[in-house]
Amino acid sequence: MTRMLFVFGMTSFLALANADDDKARFAKFAKEMTGVKLVGHFIIDGKEGQSREEYTIQTVKKLPQGDLWLFTARVKYGGTNLVVPMPVPVKWAGETPVISMTNLKIPLLGTFSAQVVLDDNRYAGTWQHGEVGGHMFGTIVRPKQPKK
Repeated sequence: MTRMLFVFGMTSFLALANADDDKARFAKFAKEMTGVKLVGHFIIDGKEGQSREEYTIQTVKKLPQGDLWLFTARVKYGGTNLVVPMPVPVKWAGETPVISMTNLKIPLLGTFSAQVVLDDNRYAGTWQHGEVGGHMFGTIVRPKQPKK
């Protein structure tokens, strides 16, 4: 009985510790991804060359539903240039966030799937939009912090 209480107590303690770790990690992610630009390129499978893309992430906020985060972003590629709120699933590979969406309907843009790793000041991944898909990669540009 004592051993069972100890195991239950340790399990509860670890769950609380993990919840605190998640809360700190989520707050850090929201802060670090608010006001950034993802500036890079995308490649379409089966076509030569690459095209420029730019996403200005205005705000990032954790939603209460599971892995969902609300990204409000200006999306610029080709002739597209608009601000759109997107509920985006974010998974974690250890401490590394991974945007992991499957058939996500984005208002005014269509349905997309993507797996994008956000690693320090870089991003890279794959994307799919209907029959067209490819790779994307670039730099996460953070606003300069004023000197103290």
